[in-house]
Amino acid sequence: MSEITTLQQVCKERKMSPTKARKMLRAALTSGKHSELSKAHKPKSAWQWAKGSAAEKEAIQVLTGKAC
Repeated sequence: MSEITTLQQVCKERKMSPTKARKMLRAALTSGKHSELSKAHKPKSAWQWAKGSAAEKEAIQVLTGKAC
C-alpha cells in the first residue's frame, strides 16, 4: 500500500487554513485546468493523494499559487 498525503498534512506544513485550502481546491476542479487533481478526487470523500503522485503535485501547486 502506498503512502497517503492528506490535506491536513499539507495545510500544517504550509501553515494555512484547511477551509481556505478546500475552497481553493474546489475552485481548481471547476476550472478544468487540473486533470490529475480531478481524476484523483471523488465527491464527498477526503482530500488525499498518493505520496509523489501527479495529483499531489497539482494540489500543492494550487495551494501555493504556482502555475502548472
